[in-house]
Amino acid sequence: MKKVTVGIDIGGTNTAIGVVDNTGDVLQKQSIPTPGHGDAERYVKDLANTVKELVESVKHINPGIELVGIGIGAPNANYYKGTIEEAPNLSFKGIVHFVEMLRVHFEEVKAIALTNDANAAAIGEMIYGGAKGMKNFVMYTLGTGVGSGLVVNGDLVYGDDGFAGECGHTVLVPGGRMCGCGIEGHLEAYCSAPGMKRTAFELLVKYNDTTSPLANKTYNELDSKAIYEAAIAGDKIALEVFEQTGKYLGQGLADSVHHLSPEAVFLFGGPTAAGDFIFKPAKESMEKHLLATFKNKIEILPSQLKSGDAAIVGASALAWKELEK
Repeated sequence: MKKVTVGIDIGGTNTAIGVVDNTGDVLQKQSIPTPGHGDAERYVKDLANTVKELVESVKHINPGIELVGIGIGAPNANYYKGTIEEAPNLSFKGIVHFVEMLRVHFEEVKAIALTNDANAAAIGEMIYGGAKGMKNFVMYTLGTGVGSGLVVNGDLVYGDDGFAGECGHTVLVPGGRMCGCGIEGHLEAYCSAPGMKRTAFELLVKYNDTTSPLANKTYNELDSKAIYEAAIAGDKIALEVFEQTGKYLGQGLADSVHHLSPEAVFLFGGPTAAGDFIFKPAKESMEKHLLATFKNKIEILPSQLKSGDAAIVGASALAWKELEK
């Protein structure tokens, strides 16, 4: 009988669900809206029904399928307690006992576990991606925010309360930009996709540049993809956005290296598709800020998870990891 797990990635707008085998192949997937009604029990019930329908559709093709685990990646997720706590981008307020609620619908499933999306990505990288065989590495996820997953001696670092690894909220520029969390100067305010947009507008004002293609876009229209396309075309504003973003990111990565002495740092997320535009200045900046002990030892690598399925695969990897215990 072929064993499979289900990976669930809960985002502010959509929830992605996939049935994944032990090689990381997604056998079937589906996306449903993450509701705004705020009723967690109703959402979990709808989610459970979707998972069951998805698993049954896979069983229809391959009757020898056995669902052995469910892994969930979600914002503000507490691995120890199986809860989602005070997530700012979800409609469910307070502390939601998510694993406990889902377990009611899947009593026969051996492992159900929950963690934040960056931790799930780190586990996915360790099981399916470029971190296979590595015992010490750091995963940074760049997107709407900046998340991170820390792996030490082969184990994910959760800390005392389950929330360790918030490298995106280290203070990069004291008294700097307001982060989405409400605190000034965090790395996330400079190296996330929205942070790149803010940098672009600051540079447009600084140089009084009306010729850049970025100058033709409103704040709500501009995104990291448009900045990348402008950089490819040689636009000096876009190129400087990547240069500044890389410098800030490298500074943050140097802090992580000093704390953990990893074998490698993996970058995942939309902005990393820009390749050397961001990797080159990040590497140069990291090396500049490192103690001599660490210089020229730490690689900065792109994630090897399939971009379209990475969130699902990462969440499913959490379930496989639980089954190993």
